[in-house]
Amino acid sequence: MHVKRKHKALVLLSGGLDSLLSAKIMQEEQGLEVLCLHFVSPFFGKPHLLDHWRSVHNLDIRPVDIGEEFAELLAARPLHGFGSVMNPCVDCKILMLRRAAGILRETCACCVVTGEVLGQRPMSQRRDTLNIIRRDADLKGLLLRPLSALHLEPTHAEEEGIVDRAKLYGFFGRSRKNQRELAARFGLREIPSPAGGCKLTEQETARSCWAILKYTAQARAADFYLVAAGRQLWHLSEEEGESALRLIIGRNEKDNAALQRLAGLRDLLFSTADLPGPVALGRFSGREWPADAVNAAASLTASYSGRAVRRFQENGGKTAVLVRAGNKETLLSAAPVRDTVPAFAEYAWNDAREDIRSLRTCRA
Repeated sequence: MHVKRKHKALVLLSGGLDSLLSAKIMQEEQGLEVLCLHFVSPFFGKPHLLDHWRSVHNLDIRPVDIGEEFAELLAARPLHGFGSVMNPCVDCKILMLRRAAGILRETCACCVVTGEVLGQRPMSQRRDTLNIIRRDADLKGLLLRPLSALHLEPTHAEEEGIVDRAKLYGFFGRSRKNQRELAARFGLREIPSPAGGCKLTEQETARSCWAILKYTAQARAADFYLVAAGRQLWHLSEEEGESALRLIIGRNEKDNAALQRLAGLRDLLFSTADLPGPVALGRFSGREWPADAVNAAASLTASYSGRAVRRFQENGGKTAVLVRAGNKETLLSAAPVRDTVPAFAEYAWNDAREDIRSLRTCRA
């Protein structure tokens, strides 16, 4: 007896409502086997939730790490520019879809599916932009957007009868009413937020990330993962042009653990040795740390220990700070102060914003 092969659809699952609805449309209304791809980078992705989503939503989900590719995209500056802050939405979508196209060939899937809704976002979901994304991802005839499919050209899967176009939707614009009604019809046990979320839409993240791009010769994913792990401080050296030293100081135990985990072999790790205090990481970015900068970083680290500051104010007592570089350890005696020489400071959002705006002007 001949058993008809069940066709497979690849769905980009961000964790937001639209992509989840698209996955359920293909699974429950179209009767296709669904493999969800959850892309992970320093700026988006929730791999820790995948097991939960698999259980709650009855979906097969594969994590796909694009951290290094995304770092390269930012370092080269996105071809289609940034959004309202530093979010390269169009180039990001193209990057993910190109990876999905490779997986499509590996799995012999019939289409790649996204949760995009025509007219929902001003930068990445206009009709002309959706066409550019499809073109640059080399997915003509293979990219299906089921929530807005009735406003778009049919895909090969629709033309061949694998996907029933009559069971697709014609959502348009920013209203969420249709999505809420569809979620209720599917009986979703959990209703996620409208979108998966990208940290590059946040000014606080963007200013630190822009500083990395500006002052790090070859930024890697590991450099961007550090942004969420503490206070981001920079020492900019006029004598050495665009070179800079980066110091990240933990704000809590979670940050301290992350900094120790993310430290590279040539990074410096600072920690108070005789009193409770934070962990700090001096990033190696092709430039060795001079002795005066190491001493300044030790003082800054100690200055975030309340007990160290009180002792210094009471009797001038300094704090022992352990500095680790690979297998080498050095103990320094540091005054817990922040007016250090050389000085370290946060990179200002206004400076980052002006740089990003000038880049937009140059590309226009």
